[in-house]
Amino acid sequence: MVDFPNFKAVLEEIREDARSFRSQVQPEEVGVVTESGDGIAHVTGLPHAMMGETLHFSSGISGLVLNLEVEEVICILLGPHTAVREGDTARCTGRIMSVPVGPKLLGRVVNALGQAIDGKEKIKANQYRPLEYPAPAVIDRLPVDRPLQTGYKLIDALTPIGRGQRELIIGDRSSGKSSLAIDTIINQKGNGVICVYVGVGQKASNAVALVQKLEEHNAMDYTIIVEAPASDPAALQYLAPFAGCAMAEEFMCAGKDVLIIYDDLSKHAASYRMLSLLLRRSPGREAYPGDIFYLHSRLLERAANLSKERGGGSLTALPIVETQMGDISAYIPTNIISITDGQIFLDTNLFNAGIRPAVNIGMSVSRVGGKAQQRAMRRVCSHLRIDLAQFRERESFALFSSELDKETKIQLTRGQILTEILKQKNYQPLPLAEQVVMIYLGVKGFLDSVPSAKVTLFEAKFVEFLKLTQREILVELEEKGDFTPEWEARLGKLALNFKEKF
Repeated sequence: MVDFPNFKAVLEEIREDARSFRSQVQPEEVGVVTESGDGIAHVTGLPHAMMGETLHFSSGISGLVLNLEVEEVICILLGPHTAVREGDTARCTGRIMSVPVGPKLLGRVVNALGQAIDGKEKIKANQYRPLEYPAPAVIDRLPVDRPLQTGYKLIDALTPIGRGQRELIIGDRSSGKSSLAIDTIINQKGNGVICVYVGVGQKASNAVALVQKLEEHNAMDYTIIVEAPASDPAALQYLAPFAGCAMAEEFMCAGKDVLIIYDDLSKHAASYRMLSLLLRRSPGREAYPGDIFYLHSRLLERAANLSKERGGGSLTALPIVETQMGDISAYIPTNIISITDGQIFLDTNLFNAGIRPAVNIGMSVSRVGGKAQQRAMRRVCSHLRIDLAQFRERESFALFSSELDKETKIQLTRGQILTEILKQKNYQPLPLAEQVVMIYLGVKGFLDSVPSAKVTLFEAKFVEFLKLTQREILVELEEKGDFTPEWEARLGKLALNFKEKF
């Protein structure tokens, strides 16, 4: 017998390798598609599939589990509905559906899956966040007390929006809802607010126009656009708001202030209704499923103003809802009104009358109110809503009266001046100081002698005059957020002198 001197050492090494050997073979569930059509797939053979889990089909596309039945799971297809056929195989991924998040998405246009659709390079994100995530607890929130300026005098004065608030924008088609939201994004330039715009069921051309408009105002640097146009499957339209919310939440948890716009939740509800009917869920009022309220409440409740222990970030939500013939008592509008902290109602009649923004003051409200306003704006607007309401009442009364007393004439003149001051063109948001200056002059009666047709011209010329020669007035107001009696006296004197020359 041949004696090998290292035989024992080699044998021990082989035994050690045998002890440390771990088989790489793992059991895997493979399901079979038994039925597929209209973007819905029935899969059998996946007993451990989870609700909200992502499935991979042999055709290469993914699906999202929405129904768990006794012998099968039903999922929605996240791609062409013709790509999956009966007999195809499906595998569980073990992952709840997530989207890429982080700073690399800023300035990009993505779909509901977080994939770039702007023709630029592929997004290489290192972070992912699930679409569905619990809303912050009450103990983790702070009261809403910091303003988020829209740049519109009428809104910042009468229906102020705070950081962490949910303010609904509601109105008929083509009443200026999207324009108002876009202007709010443009006005956040330099304010440290990151913006996320979610478009659901819109025309693809609208998305192109939106990107061009934001690029013109250099607003794409701090904006993410999540687009699910009308040409996308209902599944992607349903997921888009949750994808945008996940992207926004990542910045909020990092301590940043974020603004998210859902345009619009009416089409989002319609896409969910379509999916629910295809999933054979029981329909309720207007054929919507019974959990349609919960769908939007769990989405909008994720907007919050976090405490310092949670990072101190905020997520402000501006959902948009389209009404039919101004009917705000319909199912979806009333649902979302009850979830949000107020609404801005855009009236078609005011829009057709040339009033921009066409905000109906009587039906618009912010339940946060002056708590989220700068002190200067709160002071000048303390009686503005009452003055405008009295003007509307006396304006209709004056139509039937030939003789009016002096006080009524003054109120009518003042109301016309204030109405002209609060008008504003699209894509021209104004800083706080310019808003306060003009509203102050209107409320205090400095412009009563200016013809209402020339108020807009007077405003433009006077603000230009202040910027060129008296810029410190605007700077002081921006820095302090309030004004002093000396500031009032100086502004009043400048206004009277300028009016004489005007």
